[in-house]
Amino acid sequence: MNAGQPWTPVPLARGTHGAVVAPHQLASAAGLHVLRTGGSAVDAAIATNAVLAVVMPQGCGIGGDAFWLIWDAATTTEHALNGSGRAPAAADPAGLRARGLTALPRLGPLSITIPGAVRSWGDAHARFGRLPREELLAPAVELARDGFPAWDGFSRAVERMADLVATAIGPEAGFFRVYRPHGRAWRPGERVRLPALAATLETLGREGFDAFYDGDLADRQARGLADAGSPIAAADLAAHTSTWGEPIEVDYRGVRVTTHPPNSSGIVALELLAILGQFDPPGLDAFGPDGVTDPAWIHLGIEAAKLAMADRDAGLTDPTFRDVRVDALLDPGHVATLAARIDHRRAAVPSPSTNPPGGGTIFLATVDGQGNAVSLIESNYLGFGSGIVDPLTGIHYQDRGSYFSLDPTHPNVLEPRKRTLHTLLPGMLFRDGVPGPWVVAGAMGGDAQPQIHAQLVSALVDGRLDVRTAIAAPRWFVEPADHFEPPLEVHLEPRHVDGIAAELEIRGHRLVPTAPFDPTLGHEHAIELVDGGPGATDGSVSAATDPRSAGIPAVW
Repeated sequence: MNAGQPWTPVPLARGTHGAVVAPHQLASAAGLHVLRTGGSAVDAAIATNAVLAVVMPQGCGIGGDAFWLIWDAATTTEHALNGSGRAPAAADPAGLRARGLTALPRLGPLSITIPGAVRSWGDAHARFGRLPREELLAPAVELARDGFPAWDGFSRAVERMADLVATAIGPEAGFFRVYRPHGRAWRPGERVRLPALAATLETLGREGFDAFYDGDLADRQARGLADAGSPIAAADLAAHTSTWGEPIEVDYRGVRVTTHPPNSSGIVALELLAILGQFDPPGLDAFGPDGVTDPAWIHLGIEAAKLAMADRDAGLTDPTFRDVRVDALLDPGHVATLAARIDHRRAAVPSPSTNPPGGGTIFLATVDGQGNAVSLIESNYLGFGSGIVDPLTGIHYQDRGSYFSLDPTHPNVLEPRKRTLHTLLPGMLFRDGVPGPWVVAGAMGGDAQPQIHAQLVSALVDGRLDVRTAIAAPRWFVEPADHFEPPLEVHLEPRHVDGIAAELEIRGHRLVPTAPFDPTLGHEHAIELVDGGPGATDGSVSAATDPRSAGIPAVW
C-alpha cells in the first residue's frame, strides 16, 4: 500500500443459515429478513432486488433487465434465467438511418427496450419461491411509501442525471417530479418518498408479477411510453418472455467458473480467464490486501481483456438472431492463439470498439439454509437509464437499447424483437468433488465487469485469498475513452504498491486518474459456502460486500 494511504475496514460476516450481499445495506437487510422467515434464496433475491429498485434507482429498477444463475440444491442443478428485454416490434433501424442517425441516442425514448426484470422475478418465484409475493415486496413498498434516507451515492447520481435529462428530454421531464421534487439537491438523510412506485409494487404483490405486462398497469405503461415517444406498445409488453437455459463455464486451474450464456457478457469473463490460464501466475506473495504486486500479471490481465473485448465486438449478440460460437471462443486452440499475441513488454493498440462503454448496474447474491443459491445482476444500463420516468407509475426505464448498433453489418444491429448484447454477467465458482457452489460472486461496472470478476477469480484461485481480501484489494480495468474508440484507458486504483503504475506506463499503458475506492471501479460482492455451506452438516457461509458500495453483508 502506498505510504499514507488510509485503509478502509471491510467486514467479513459469517453465519450458518444463510447470507445476502448487495450494494446497499437496506436491501441486504430485506433479503435477510426473508431468509429468516422461511424464504428461499430466490425469495430473498427478489426482495433484495425490489429494495434496490427503490433505494438505488441509479443502478437498477423495475424498468430494467436481469440475468440470474440459480443453484437448486435438491437436484444439484444450476440454471440460467435470462430476464433481458427485447426491442419493440416497431423498431425501424432503416428509418432511423434515413433520419440521419448513425447511433442510437444514449437517453430518451428510442433507447428503451422492453423491461425484463419483473417477468424474471415471476418466473423464478413460480419455480423456486416459497413465500407470498406480498411478503417479498413489503420492505420495498414500505421504503418507497414512507421514505428512505437520501445517501451520498443517490444524491450525486440525481444531480449528474438532472443536467443530462434537462438537455436530452427537457426541464419538464417526469424525472424531476419523481427524483428532484424540491427543485434542489437532496440533503443528507432527508427522506426520499416514491409513492407512485410504492403503489406499483403493491399492485405486483397483489395481482402478480405478470400484471407488469398485462392488464391495467401494462396499459398505463404503454400510454406513458407512447406519450414519451417510444415505439413500445402494449402488445410488446404482453409478448415478452424470459428464457431458461444452461450456464456456460470454463475450468480455471481446477476451479469451474460458471456464468450466463449470451446475450450476456459472461463469455467475455470466461475467455479472459481462459487466456490468463495459458500463463503461470505469480507466487502467492504477489496477492494480498495491496492487490497484485507483480506488474507483469496486471499487464497480462489488461492485454487479455483487450483481446476478449475484441471477440465480443466481433460476434456477441442475441443468439436467436445470429450464431454466437461460445465453444469456438473458448476452444483451447483459439485461446492459445490469442495468448500468443500478447507482448509481455508492450501494450497493444487494439482496433476501435464497436460497442459503447458505460453502465449502471447492481449485483446481489443470496444463499439459504438448504444451500440453494442465487447470483443475480440487474441494470438500467447508464445511471438512471433512459431518463424517461413515468410519474403515474413511478417506473423509470432503462436505456439498454442504446447498446444496439445502427450499422447493418454489425452483429448487434437493431432488429425488431431482438435482445441487445448486455454487459451483465452473474457468476458462481465450483470446486472439484463438491456438488454445490464454492463462491457466488459478481460485479457491476459496465465493460469493467468481466475484468473485475476475472481479478476476483484469480485472487481466490491463484492467490488463495479470502473473499473479503480479494474484494477490497485495489483493482484495475481498461476501457475506451468514449463510444467507438479503442480500449486504451487504464483505470488503476492508486492503492497499488509503489512502482506498479510506473511499470505499466513503461509498457505503454495509458493510465487515467482514479481515486481510491472509486465506485467507478465497480462493486464486487461474494458469498463463500464454507465446507459445503448451510446445506452441509458442518457447513457455514462467509460474506463480503465491496467497500466501494453502500453495502454491508447480512448473515444469520
